[in-house]
Amino acid sequence: MWPPVVLVHGLRASRTMWRAQVESVERAGGVAVAVDLPGHGRRLEERFTLEESVATVSRAVDGLGGRALVVGLSLGGYVGIAHAARRPDQVVGLVAAGCSTQPRRLVLSGWDLAGRVIARLPDAGAGLNRFMVARTVPPAAVRDLEEGGYALGVTGDVMREMAQAAPVADLARIEAPVWLVNGRFDHFRGEERVFLRATRNGRLVVVPHATHLVNLVQPTRFSRVLLEVLDELGAAGGATAPEPDVATA
Repeated sequence: MWPPVVLVHGLRASRTMWRAQVESVERAGGVAVAVDLPGHGRRLEERFTLEESVATVSRAVDGLGGRALVVGLSLGGYVGIAHAARRPDQVVGLVAAGCSTQPRRLVLSGWDLAGRVIARLPDAGAGLNRFMVARTVPPAAVRDLEEGGYALGVTGDVMREMAQAAPVADLARIEAPVWLVNGRFDHFRGEERVFLRATRNGRLVVVPHATHLVNLVQPTRFSRVLLEVLDELGAAGGATAPEPDVATA
């Protein structure tokens, strides 16, 4: 029997970015729920904090029976790692995608500065965001992203909070199996070997022809990885971790 799935979105996106994966899991007979983090989607008026983001995942898992496979992309991947380290009782397995770079202060400061500059544009960066999205993901993915709206003003809060994150140290604390899933051309995969070595029971999956938004750029391949993870966890009863490995989806 498969565990339920909780999906956690990336920066400025929302739960709707996971439409293809939710549909794939449900068609296969599983249960999947995508959440909105504070400051995003239906929670746009809230301030983003890492603590409340972890609590959001915890509440979603509780709503599905208390244990789940947690899947996060980019910001959602970092949140998923933090959650798994703090609430090991809730995590059958973790898929952390597009988050294999440590959030160093210099990089975070650069992102924060860029966000401040963009926010000063007459439309607060909405046009630039649409331009970039339209040129980096397929049309169906554009529709999925737009359905939940964009959190254009959340970057500063996220960068401040991510300065507290310690994903490599957290990965070393996680006993559940961990899958690091990165697009081959993802600019966030620079330290994936460091992240993999930090895991107790992990494997790395590299998705060909994919960039950072791997589940949107290659939705079928990413969904296949997700279903294979569920098969493995189901066959093992969620208790047996995978042998460390590197694979190509």
